[in-house]
Amino acid sequence: MKRLSDLEYLRLNKFARFFYIILMFFVGIPRWFLNLFKKIWKLMKKFGIAVKDEAVDIWVTFKNGDWKTKVSYLVMGFGLIARGQLLRGLLFLLFEAVFIGYMVLWGGFWLSQFGTLGTVGPHEEYDPILDVPITVYGDNSFKILLYGLLTILFIIAFIYTWRLNVKQNKLCEGIIKSGKKIRSGKDDLQSLLDDQFHKTLLALPLTGIVMFTVIPMIFMILVAFTNYSGKFDGYYTNLFTWVGLDNFNKLFTWGGDAASSSFSATFGEILSWTLIWAVFATFSNYFLGMIVAMIINKKGIKIKKFWRGVLVLTIAIPQFVSLLYVNQLFQKNGLVNGLLLKWGIIDFEHLIDFWGDHGRLMVILINIWIGIPYLMLIATGILMNIPQDLYESSKIDGANSWQQYTRITLPYMLFVTGPYLLTSFIGNINNFNVIFLLTGGGPTDPKLLVTMVDKMGEGTSAAAGHTDLLITWLFNLTTGQAAWYNIASVIGIMIFVVVAILSLIVYNVMPSTRNEEDFQ
Repeated sequence: MKRLSDLEYLRLNKFARFFYIILMFFVGIPRWFLNLFKKIWKLMKKFGIAVKDEAVDIWVTFKNGDWKTKVSYLVMGFGLIARGQLLRGLLFLLFEAVFIGYMVLWGGFWLSQFGTLGTVGPHEEYDPILDVPITVYGDNSFKILLYGLLTILFIIAFIYTWRLNVKQNKLCEGIIKSGKKIRSGKDDLQSLLDDQFHKTLLALPLTGIVMFTVIPMIFMILVAFTNYSGKFDGYYTNLFTWVGLDNFNKLFTWGGDAASSSFSATFGEILSWTLIWAVFATFSNYFLGMIVAMIINKKGIKIKKFWRGVLVLTIAIPQFVSLLYVNQLFQKNGLVNGLLLKWGIIDFEHLIDFWGDHGRLMVILINIWIGIPYLMLIATGILMNIPQDLYESSKIDGANSWQQYTRITLPYMLFVTGPYLLTSFIGNINNFNVIFLLTGGGPTDPKLLVTMVDKMGEGTSAAAGHTDLLITWLFNLTTGQAAWYNIASVIGIMIFVVVAILSLIVYNVMPSTRNEEDFQ
């Protein structure tokens, strides 16, 4: 489809513009993916060139370097120590000694077991002293997976450090040949507290991110390629093993065996409801909170602080208390049904099951009650900062209240709160508290029953709930009787993929990043 010029676009009416924008969005999707693949290809090409350049530099450094540099290829830090940089050289040498010691004592064993995740499971052996058979636990698949991963990461860290050692030797040799003075250990320590102080400050948090975020994330991804579950716990019951893409096939295979089809249908249903929930939970709170803030800020409204204070009370009360209380209010034998009975609106045979068929609507409405105060406070601060000259000028030009809202208030709000709106949408996709505390994901839906058959032909089943989001379904899969950690890992990966794609698309079209100069 031919893209319209600016003049042709302005000639369209409002509905035509809207449909043109939607159409161009879908037309642009293939182009977006094509550009994505081009970027990936360029990135891979740059990576290949970088690897080639590094290999060439390593060979040239060895070829042209003196004997101290050549020895440093085997004994890290030797060239630095021989040239007087004792502190750097000793650190490199210490790291190499620790690496060799670890690999000899433990690392080699974990790597040798990493391909199978263990071969000797729990079994019974006869104890001649007690004269009874006793259970003997063999390999631990969980430890093998974890320590094997840590060993691989340690090897990568060693390769990087070895390369850094080669670069440092090359640099030090070049400085000496040029007749300049090399830095001493004292100079290095002073540098860490002066011009390199940012590295000193970032060292601890970076280490924390790697240890408590990056490594657990990689571990979770690896679990998705195993059959790790309650039945295959890796030590006490059975060893778990690598299964390749079997778990992904279960989640995305349609029309195959009954187990795979049930997973696919359930995942599709819960994913669609999760996205519907995220849209309604985000935008209902956003626009209603903005409207409430505009009403309270309107001239003529008295005791504004009181109205804001009443709304803020819902924030002050912990959700754990308020949501559980609301859950009891709307039970079949709760206060709401009791009042409806008392007023004669319903009878005992027609009690309203709020958390049953109406569960999805109820959680959206309750979430509005929770979320409006937050947006009201945010919107209040932003509305107070919109220049009043804009409204006065628009009145002179004959603009009505709706035009002022759509042309001044809403664009300004979307510009300022665009990043918040994106994070709120992502937060609602992973909104565990509201769903779990109100409904627990229920009621159980027989249509969402999933079954997994293990390699021994035995199956275990678990049903998802009518109001389950992906995050609550993931929780139920890991804490229930089945304890399907492998499937939960696949779902966790898919949540990340969905959130990442939506975030990239929205971030690139929001006014906060595209039209920043318009609001300067």
